[in-house]
Amino acid sequence: VAASIPGVELAVTEGAALEAQGFGCIWGVGKAAESPPALVVLKHRKERVEGDDSSSKKKAVALVGKGITYDTGGLALKPKEGMCGMKHDCDGSAALLAAFACAAAAGTYGEYDALYCVLCIAENAIGPKATRHDDILTSFSGRTIEINNSDAEGRLVLADGVAYATRPGGLAGAEEEVGGDAAAAASWPPVAVVLDMCTLTGAQMISTGKRIASLVCDDDAVEARAIRAGMLSGDLARPLPFVPEWHKQEFKSVVADMKNSVKDRGNAQSSCAATFIYQHLDSAYEGAWLHVDMAGPSVAAERATGYGVALVLAFLGVPPFSWGDAAVLQSTPHEPVMGSHSCAKASLHAIQETDPPGRFSVRPADEPHNARAARAAPSSPRRAEIPHAKSND
Repeated sequence: VAASIPGVELAVTEGAALEAQGFGCIWGVGKAAESPPALVVLKHRKERVEGDDSSSKKKAVALVGKGITYDTGGLALKPKEGMCGMKHDCDGSAALLAAFACAAAAGTYGEYDALYCVLCIAENAIGPKATRHDDILTSFSGRTIEINNSDAEGRLVLADGVAYATRPGGLAGAEEEVGGDAAAAASWPPVAVVLDMCTLTGAQMISTGKRIASLVCDDDAVEARAIRAGMLSGDLARPLPFVPEWHKQEFKSVVADMKNSVKDRGNAQSSCAATFIYQHLDSAYEGAWLHVDMAGPSVAAERATGYGVALVLAFLGVPPFSWGDAAVLQSTPHEPVMGSHSCAKASLHAIQETDPPGRFSVRPADEPHNARAARAAPSSPRRAEIPHAKSND
C-alpha cells in the first residue's frame, strides 16, 4: 500500500523491539510464533492548501485493527473443530487496511484531514515462549494485565493499539521513525475518532447475529453515524450496551490492574470485551471511540466476506458514499437510532430521516445515553480517573 499509493507513510515495529518500546501485549501474544509480531502504522493526509494555517482545527481518524494471523488459542489450546477457520482472525486488520488504501487512493475522507491505520499483527501460537496463564503483561497504556485466558488475545493486541493511537503525539512520532523531522511530525493533526475493528467475540453472533456487526461507542453522534454508514454500505451494524462502570468489574484481579477475560461469561460478554479495550485509551484523549466487533459477518461459507471495508468508507464519507452526508453522515449530536429501523426495510428515505428525540428511551430527550456526556460532567467519573492501581479499582 505504501509503495503503490502516493502520500502514504509506513512505520513497522516488530519482534523484540515491541517489548523494548512498551508494546507488551502484542509481544506477549505473538512471541512464541516463528514469524515475529508487529505493529504496523500507515498514515495519509489530504494535500495541504497553499497558505492554510488552520492546523489547530484539523482532525484525524485512527483505524486500529486486530490482526491475529492465526489463533490456536495459545496454551488454552482450541479443540480441533474450534481451531478451523482461525486464519480469519485477522479480518479486522484486513478490512481496515483495504479501507485505508481506498480512502488514501481517493485522497478524501469527509471532514477529516488525515487518516491513520494501526495494525496489531501477531500469531497466537504455542511453544516454549508462549505466554502462560497467571503471567502478567504490561500494555502500552501502562496498565498491568493478569492472563487468565490465552485465547482472549485479540483484546490484548488492541489494548496496545488504541493506547498508542490515543497517546498525545504517538502517531505523529511514526513519521520520525521513517526519517521525518519533529516539525513535520507535529504538523499531523490529532486523532478525533478511534475506530477499532475486530473478530473479537463469539458472543457477538448471539448479540447481533451473523450478518450484523456489534457496535460499542462512547459518543452518540459517532454511534449514529456508524449505524447510518452501515445502512448506506450494506455492512450493517447495531449498538450494544456500554456501561464501563459495571462491565469493568468482570476483569478484577488481585495481582494486576485487570484480568484479560471475564469472570461471568453470561454477563454481556461482547460489551465487556469492548470495555476492556476502552480502559486502555490514553487518559488525556478527548476524542470519540468506536468499537466494531464483526466476528459473525466477516465470514460466510468458510470464506472471508470483506465485511467492514464499505462500512468504514461510508463512515468516512469517501466517494461514492459522500452523497447525502448532510442528512446521513453529518457528525452532529442527536438521538441515536438505537435499532429503531428495520435493517431489511431500510430505505434512503428512512436513512435520511431524523429520529424524534426520546422516541426509543424513557430518559429526557436532552439526556445523553452513554459515557461521553458523563466524561464531560465534573460530577461524573472521567476516563482519567479510572485507577491504574488495583487497590483503587
